[in-house]
This record gives sequence, structure tokens and C-alpha cells, in this order.
Amino acid sequence: MRVLMFLRSTNKYGTKGEYTSFRKLLSSSGFVLLQPEVFLAVAPTRRAVQQLLARMSEAAPSTGCICALVLTERQYATIQYLVGEAPYQEAAIGSRASVDL
Repeated sequence: MRVLMFLRSTNKYGTKGEYTSFRKLLSSSGFVLLQPEVFLAVAPTRRAVQQLLARMSEAAPSTGCICALVLTERQYATIQYLVGEAPYQEAAIGSRASVDL
């Protein structure tokens, strides 16, 4: 299964540190940067996805907007690139990869 995290920060005073810490947590938790403010992680089971989302929701910043989208491998395989090609991260992860959470 794939987990996509969409981030949108705010310009409120004093929130940049929380937001930066959350982005670092995403990177250290196995998420890769797919596009600016869009992170992708691979999870082997639904239970692993639930655990990952619970951990991310505990650490989420108090402002801004963070959305999570969970896709199956079959759904993720239907992505079509209209311009360009799959980025390096996608080639490195592969279509059937999984990580231990």
C-alpha cells in the first residue's frame, strides 16, 4: 500500500519550527519527497498504514493542512505521467516494494 502525505504550511508566526520538525519526521519515517510538499511511503499492510498514520497524527503541527491518501498497489500503478517521466525516487522504490515499519 502507498501513503501519500500532502502538506500545506501557514505563515503564522512561530509555526515554522513545528512544520520543519514534521517534515524531518516524515523523511526519517521512510517517506520520500515525490513533489514539493508531497511525500510518499510504502507500507506492507493496512495495519502498518494505521500505525504510520497514528504516529504522524501525534506529531502533526498545530497549524496548516496535512492530508493523507492511502492507495493500494493496483491503484497506484494507474498513475499516468502526462509530461516527463517517473522521478528517481519512484524508480528506486519500485512498484512492488515494501518497508518495515
